[in-house]
Amino acid sequence: MLKYTIGFIKKGDQILLLNRESPAWMGNWNGVGGKIEAGETPLAGILREIKEETGILLTEAIYKGRVTWNVDGQREGGMYAYFAELPDTYEYPTPIKREEGILDWKNIDWILHPKNSGVANLSYFLPVLLAESAPYHHAFTYRNGHVDNFSSTLLERTSTNQL
Repeated sequence: MLKYTIGFIKKGDQILLLNRESPAWMGNWNGVGGKIEAGETPLAGILREIKEETGILLTEAIYKGRVTWNVDGQREGGMYAYFAELPDTYEYPTPIKREEGILDWKNIDWILHPKNSGVANLSYFLPVLLAESAPYHHAFTYRNGHVDNFSSTLLERTSTNQL
């Protein structure tokens, strides 16, 4: 079982991102999420993290797969990825300062712009996460602090990965 979750909340053509004030990805825009607590399912973990980090109370999120990483030849870890979509009429004014950092709605085109260096490595897997209904395994290999390899593989839907 992976230790972390990450969630992406979409409204229209924007995603709610968090500019984190602590590692990892400190100073970069990223999805919301965090560590899964003892006895907690990944789904319960992401719903709790969304509430804690944004104040938004969701009752469901769609499992979109997992993101794993290997750093300099050692398996480092991973996170379960989730997605939720809010109606365009949902009121959530940003930017807003929260305990974890600053939350703001960011246009998807801005997030995925190839010259955007202020975003975590979302451009690798966010397009698949948004476009595909099936869950994927997104795997990073880092060497010397940079992405050396990346792959996305369709996951078969089974009871163990439909979290």
